Amino acid sequence: MTGKRKSERSTRRKLCSPGRPPVWQRETLCRFWQDIAAGLSSEEAGIEAGVSAPVGSRWFRSSGGMPPTHLTPSGSHPQGRSLSFSEREEIALECARKTGVRAIARKLGRSPSTISREIRRNSATRNGDFNYRATTAQWHADRAAQRPKVSKLAQNSTLHDYVHDRLAGLIATPDGVALKG
Repeated sequence: MTGKRKSERSTRRKLCSPGRPPVWQRETLCRFWQDIAAGLSSEEAGIEAGVSAPVGSRWFRSSGGMPPTHLTPSGSHPQGRSLSFSEREEIALECARKTGVRAIARKLGRSPSTISREIRRNSATRNGDFNYRATTAQWHADRAAQRPKVSKLAQNSTLHDYVHDRLAGLIATPDGVALKG
């Protein structure tokens, strides 16, 4: 038994990392922190969010009484501007039923172009079919909405030089006429 750690002698399997919390848990956490902001206790906010009172207390204690910063990307959008996770789930269900884009848009009260763009951007194309998954789409939307972002001019030196030269009047047409700003 010498040389082996207690953890190596254990018959239990190793615990895996839980990874990123699922989107439904994320929405539950957002609701929990909204209830905390409204003045409820951690136990009451946990029950309102759909979890037990001890879980609500644990969430509050583990974050030090402040909402985690990773919850802000989805919560900071204007209400009607971006699709919510529930709308994305509805799109996924309707896509699985082979419902048309216009019918989905009518059901959600959104523009057909918004629905079409959402499906086109967030569908995995396997076997020529569009497989739309709401959780993946929400993950992409949250990742794209993260702030602060690096500006295009700061990350692309060629574009920066072109804009600088163009504003300085150094770029000319083939005739030799300088282009204005």
